[in-house]
Amino acid sequence: MLDVEGFILVGGRSSRMGTDKSRLQFGGQTSVERIAAELRSVTRRISLVGPGRSGYDPDLRIVPDTHERWGALGGIHAALGACVSDWALIVACDLPFVTRDLCSRLLTLSQQESPDAVVPIQPDGRPQPLCALYRREPCRLEAEQLIASGEHTPRALLANVNPRWVRPAELIDLPGAENFFFNVNTPADYEQAQLLLLQRPDSSG
Repeated sequence: MLDVEGFILVGGRSSRMGTDKSRLQFGGQTSVERIAAELRSVTRRISLVGPGRSGYDPDLRIVPDTHERWGALGGIHAALGACVSDWALIVACDLPFVTRDLCSRLLTLSQQESPDAVVPIQPDGRPQPLCALYRREPCRLEAEQLIASGEHTPRALLANVNPRWVRPAELIDLPGAENFFFNVNTPADYEQAQLLLLQRPDSSG
């Protein structure tokens, strides 16, 4: 099996939601609990990246942001800095429909073409860097240089490494693929997510 660690980004300000997104409930679990359960299918080493708040699973290590208020690129950098494996599977806490099948597919694709990152392309054509696999050293070094230059976006990181883009057609056969990248940012998104949960069985069984 690929040498990989899992990281869940929980450091966002949740300003549009109005409450901590990492603690939103989905089918009796928080988003962090749901995502951690799926990541455990590919690694036993899972950490949360963000403020060291209480109330999370004590088995999940807390990794503080190295560069506070630096957004998603700061979270990715902190995860890569804490990672001791060759690869880091990084997922944002507001993507509650990520599944173990998706995690496994990304790991499988990482063994093709020797990429520095394995990044899904969403059905709308945009890359999703907050549900992606990163090779530790090249991505960590590049993230450090970008942050030092004032850059804040993961797009800049992906433009400067060798990504393996994963097209929607490479994931569509997986159960729940239509909702993998459903992003819960607002109360309306959360309400829609609850409806989606009622329409399909929980992927974690």
